[in-house]
Order: sequence, then C-alpha cells, then structure tokens
Amino acid sequence: MNLDIPTRAFAGYIFDCDGTIADSMPLHYRAWSAAMQAMGGQFPEPLYYEWGGMPSDVIVAKLNGLFSLNLNVAETVRRKESAYLECVHEVGPVAPVLEFARNLQNKSPMAIASGGHRELVEATLTALEIIGMFDAIVCAEDYKNGKPAPDPYLEAARRLGVPSGECLVFEDTPTGVEGARAAGMECVLVPTAERTRN
Repeated sequence: MNLDIPTRAFAGYIFDCDGTIADSMPLHYRAWSAAMQAMGGQFPEPLYYEWGGMPSDVIVAKLNGLFSLNLNVAETVRRKESAYLECVHEVGPVAPVLEFARNLQNKSPMAIASGGHRELVEATLTALEIIGMFDAIVCAEDYKNGKPAPDPYLEAARRLGVPSGECLVFEDTPTGVEGARAAGMECVLVPTAERTRN
C-alpha cells in the first residue's frame, strides 16, 4: 500500500478509525450482515463500502428508503453494534497508517475523528493497543452533523488546539475526504482492499 503523504510538516494529524488506522471494515460488514439478517433487511456489500463513513442511524434510514423496508433504526443499530463488539478482538491494523502514526507519537498532536459511536471506536483502539496514542478521540456523540459534514474534523482540531488549515487528515472513504476538505484540511486517501479490487 502506497500512501501519498505531503512532505511538509503539519501542526496536527487527524485519523479516521475504521478502514484507516484499523482494518475493521470487513468486521463491520459482518456485523451489518448479521443485524440485517436478524431484522429482515439487506445491505449489499458494494453499497456498504460506498456509504463508508456515514453514521449507522443514517445508513439504516437510507436502507429503509432504498429497499422499501421498515427497519427499526435504533434496534437495527443496536444489533449491528453488538455483533461488532463480539468480533472486535479479531481486528488488525492498517499497517502503513499505524506506522506513520507511531512515528508521530509524542512529537505532534494526534486525534481520531470517527463516525462511529464511542463504545465501538474505543473498543477497536483498545483491541489494537493504541488507544493511548491519541490526544483526542472524537466520535459520533461529540458533534451534530456526521461526515461528509466537516464537524468531526473541526471538533478534533479544536480539541487539539490546532487551526483547521494546519491539520492533515487520513481517511479511507470519499465521504470522509469530502468532510475533511470541507473543514479546510488536506487529506490522505488510504487505499482499501475493496477500492483496489475495482
């Protein structure tokens, strides 16, 4: 995996969690599949990757509209998140991104800016034994509008005490990249297995 990282130094670095620093997207899809099977819905895998970065409740609402379903949003999200927590111990890192972050540790401010709920994000970072690396962890509970809105990144920059234009973001989805750019930040697109197959 090659990362196209700008050569200049930045005042702060912001990482998405799932699919960016954690190779967790396949586990999340497994959890979605289990939840959808239990609830009587469907979530095609290509659509799952296309919608990467969206909050779970938004995903369920969009699935309801797209497939004329009547899934209970809160219950579907609860089932999905429970299924993920059952397998989170299997998560591995996205090695080049984690290596880059480790090289920044104790040198530059770093944050996580995720569209996921805090319980899942912290469980993922804990499973990877890297939760202590970050100066701030921003999750879905911490802002009003999820990606592709700039809110998660702006909140991360605020907590780091760094101007938004001096932050470099690492993201794995077009949704995330759009949000980072809306926040006035440069962004590194992390290749995913799904994207490189297409």
